[in-house]
Amino acid sequence: MEKIPTPIADLYILEPRVFRDERGYFVELFNQQKFQDLGFTCQFVQDNQSSSSYGVIRGLHYQLAPYAQAKLVRAVRGRIFDVAVDLRKGSPTFGKWFGVELSEENFRQLLIPRGFAHGFSVLSETAIVHYKCDNLYHPQSERGIHYNDPMLAIDWQVPAEKAIVSPKDKMWPNFDKAEMNFY
Repeated sequence: MEKIPTPIADLYILEPRVFRDERGYFVELFNQQKFQDLGFTCQFVQDNQSSSSYGVIRGLHYQLAPYAQAKLVRAVRGRIFDVAVDLRKGSPTFGKWFGVELSEENFRQLLIPRGFAHGFSVLSETAIVHYKCDNLYHPQSERGIHYNDPMLAIDWQVPAEKAIVSPKDKMWPNFDKAEMNFY
């Protein structure tokens, strides 16, 4: 597995080795020992999966500390534009975002540490997204940032008139009003 740095510290793209032949392919998507050998210390305790259609935007979600979650995200089917926003107040990239296309073809994964908001948009007709979390879901700690905050100016790569966003995600505050406790 290759560890690819992004412009934001501690946020990485992981690209596994894919073995292809006339039968199809084989890929090891996660191996705890290899993960640790790459310098990652989180221990995953929960797996989540969602199915969405083209234009769906989910996010931007996070949980307050001490219930924050690191996530390892991948697209099982289809293509998504996966986004992480740095919420760590002491970070030089506080308030900056990074996005990457994850797809069933490229097998890439995004490792999002604690202290980030996460969201994605669906670029294919449908997409199945799977992600591992290193902390359990804690509803009382759930928070979010409005997906279309002009300060963040995230290009979701979906035309505004085609965007499908849940009522809950439309109600989150903008970045400057969001509750965060990451340093």
